[in-house]
Amino acid sequence: QVQLVESGGGLVPAGDSLRLSCAASGRTFSTLYMGWFRQAPGKERDFVTAIGRSGGYTDYADSVKGRFTISRDNTKNTVYLQMNSLFPEDTAVYYCAADSSLYNLRHRRPDYWGQGTQVTVSS
Repeated sequence: QVQLVESGGGLVPAGDSLRLSCAASGRTFSTLYMGWFRQAPGKERDFVTAIGRSGGYTDYADSVKGRFTISRDNTKNTVYLQMNSLFPEDTAVYYCAADSSLYNLRHRRPDYWGQGTQVTVSS
């Protein structure tokens, strides 16, 4: 089992930045692909970004490329999402996810989800 706990959400004005963190426990962190998803009210949960086990691989949704950066610290069992130049349409609950399979992660079928953290961007 893997437990994921997100933190760092909040309310910010458009154009501002936020950094989300996701702390993992329960399994060797470096064996897991990690990702972030988001879900706005009334919409599906969408892929945002993923990172490989050593951090060398990253992938981003087109809507966040150039603005969001995913990173991980395997010594702290933590993955981060730096979000810059936030838009009101970035408003959503952001979920951390983990899986030993990148395929499962990218296809919204990770084994493990966090509880989510709310990000609200005001116009």
